[in-house]
Amino acid sequence: MPPVESGLEVLVRRRPALLRGQRVALLAHQASIDRRYEHATTLLGDLRGVSLRALLAPEHGLWGAPQDHARVAGTRDHATGLPVWSLYGPRREPTTAMLRGIDTVVVDLQDVGSRYYTFVWTMALAMRVCARMGVRVVVLDRPNPLGGVHVEGNVPDPAFASFVGLYPLAVRHGMTIGELAGYLNEQHAIGCRLSVVPMRGWRRAMLWEDTDLPWVAPSPNMPTPDTARVYPGGCLLEGTNLSEGRGTTRPFEWIGAPFLDASRYAAALERERLPGVHFRPARFLPTFQKWAGRLCEGVQVHVTDAGRFKPLLTGLAEIAVARRLAPRGFAWRRPPYEFERRRLPIDILCGTAAVRKAIEAGTPLPAIERAWRRDLERWKRQRAPYLMY
Repeated sequence: MPPVESGLEVLVRRRPALLRGQRVALLAHQASIDRRYEHATTLLGDLRGVSLRALLAPEHGLWGAPQDHARVAGTRDHATGLPVWSLYGPRREPTTAMLRGIDTVVVDLQDVGSRYYTFVWTMALAMRVCARMGVRVVVLDRPNPLGGVHVEGNVPDPAFASFVGLYPLAVRHGMTIGELAGYLNEQHAIGCRLSVVPMRGWRRAMLWEDTDLPWVAPSPNMPTPDTARVYPGGCLLEGTNLSEGRGTTRPFEWIGAPFLDASRYAAALERERLPGVHFRPARFLPTFQKWAGRLCEGVQVHVTDAGRFKPLLTGLAEIAVARRLAPRGFAWRRPPYEFERRRLPIDILCGTAAVRKAIEAGTPLPAIERAWRRDLERWKRQRAPYLMY
């Protein structure tokens, strides 16, 4: 099987004329590399006839140092001397001043296949501004680490739109960032002049390990492809007072709180008989964020069969079981969260209040899953015309 080439590699090696004569702004982060670990800033800056004028940075900044929800200030890149405009601070979309004199915005962001991950929404907001200004957008496609076959979860109510779900997508949407760009541009009438540089050699059934591409953490708490695998469910714990493992070496895989008993929690989760996963009793000590410096009891989430594993259902089980076992300790997180100051974080993550209310009512997990089945089938039909692979 030929090696997978990212959109960045295809552009540089096979389609450099696409940007020739263009003044370019690059929306990128630390994972915007080729298989030789060369960064997009270097590769685009070296392209003949291309003038790289500015850099745009999503959440966590250009080089991925700030933690989640930390506002990022603009700066200057020491390596290139170019201005770095932050799109995760006072403004989440480029201003006219940022794009003055720019012909094309190139987007090269490694997504992780979950609706809540903010990079896709930074891209969408940039596309909206580019549409108004007549600036072309070129998206360099990259693999979805979860593959492109399996989808899972509800499709949000647009009334719950937020920066963890600006437009309605299934939680595990099964699309690449290039496919999402085409879908959002047409289905949600963004209407920018869009070109997507597709990958070569990628197949929908591929998980990250099948691509033979190097993994660079796209955000501080996404250290490995294993993290991405559990993230569609693990991220939901941000809407609770349970630790999702931030401040440890296994974020989103270690789940717990001081008010839980690790053995009871693991046994109760095992009784749910969730596919493709095993829960091992675990104890950990977060160094920052929730329960920093406090011993947490909980579980480590071990994915035993990635093809059968349902990350979203697993995350809901982790919440529902913890709430049932420790009703006095468990609590929903209060706002603000991701620029939302009114709605509960769990509700904007789910894109509805219905999931939280179902958990509060003790609704069995299979019934919660059945409730989103019809919308999920509709989502599959909607996305079908935009699949490139």
